[in-house]
Amino acid sequence: MNPIRKAYCRTFQTALRLAIPVLPYRRPQILDSVRAIPEIILQQKKGPVLLVTDATVRGLGLTKELEEALAGAGIPCYIYDKTVANPTTDNVAEALALYREHGCDVLIGFGGGSSMDCAKAVGACAVRPHKKPGDMAGILKVLLPLPLLFAVPTTAGTGSETTLAAVIVDSGTRHKYPINDFPLIPRYAVLDPKVTLSLPPFVTATTGLDALTHAVEAYIGRSTTRDTRKAALRAVKLIFENLDTAWRNGQDLKARRNMLKAAFYAGCAFTKSYVGYVHAVAHSLGGAYNVPHGLANAVLLPTVLEAYGPCIHKKLHRLAEAAGLADGDTPDDAAAFRFIEAVQAMKKRFGIGDTIPQIRKEDIPRLARLADREGNPLYPVPVLMDAKELEVFYELVMETEK
Repeated sequence: MNPIRKAYCRTFQTALRLAIPVLPYRRPQILDSVRAIPEIILQQKKGPVLLVTDATVRGLGLTKELEEALAGAGIPCYIYDKTVANPTTDNVAEALALYREHGCDVLIGFGGGSSMDCAKAVGACAVRPHKKPGDMAGILKVLLPLPLLFAVPTTAGTGSETTLAAVIVDSGTRHKYPINDFPLIPRYAVLDPKVTLSLPPFVTATTGLDALTHAVEAYIGRSTTRDTRKAALRAVKLIFENLDTAWRNGQDLKARRNMLKAAFYAGCAFTKSYVGYVHAVAHSLGGAYNVPHGLANAVLLPTVLEAYGPCIHKKLHRLAEAAGLADGDTPDDAAAFRFIEAVQAMKKRFGIGDTIPQIRKEDIPRLARLADREGNPLYPVPVLMDAKELEVFYELVMETEK
């Protein structure tokens, strides 16, 4: 990256970091069960409800308890269950039409990050009726309070239940972009492990490594605070202690609950301290090829950490201690190596490969430009890279002919 652009990026990031104490960050109120939702809606004299989910989650019967609780409380509930992985502007438009048709004033995002992000984008469009999702891409372009928003994660990974971001794919161009603004933080996050019990082992693994990526990128970045560092370390500790158990035995309620907590803490960390180039590259892959976000992050994480080099070894040492891989006497470089190797070992255990087969060489320059546009200047990464430098990551995880 040329020196002038580098100086601009660091100045922008420094200004954001200095503003953190005065910006209106907040944590959602945590609920332990979906059965707590109707009482809150009635207390606030709200309703009807639009429940945003996907066909798989609804088909598994995961929304049934909530639907019954809402019906028992006399609260009308309308359901949009066509959300796809990497939710699109078409999803948002369809759900928004249903929201308006039935006069809804409550939104519930129920599912993985896709459903929660779709619900957030619906809320943003509801309060900004003259704007399309793409008009609000970037930071601080929503501005107005959203309708009452609940987030019910069925995976322990995205952290969308606690973040100010909604990531959407343009249905026409396949460009994937984040909308970032404080009103998008849900009012309530429902951390109910029962709705995660049917999650398949592979999805448990990739979403768990998604949460790990959030915690790691937030921790190694240059805009951390005491609170975000503490939250990231708690998330890393919980993930290393519980992800294998949740992967091996999906019915283990304790492990599932702890993974939901880990995703929540990781979300609290990165919503203030942001992420990095793992996410910028992963988002471009999700938009272009519909690669699941957690899978893309899992594949990319060790590769990007290695590329940052010695400047992050001290921070990786602290993460390694939280993961139980090192102690205070371990040299920084050795601890960093252990941490990266442990991530690689987890990937191998979980059957996660080192490549993204969909990547086409001719697409790489365009994808790298999209990652550059997303990451710079917003993400306070340890080492700044331009589009040409980011191309290397695509090449490293691209499947080569044998």
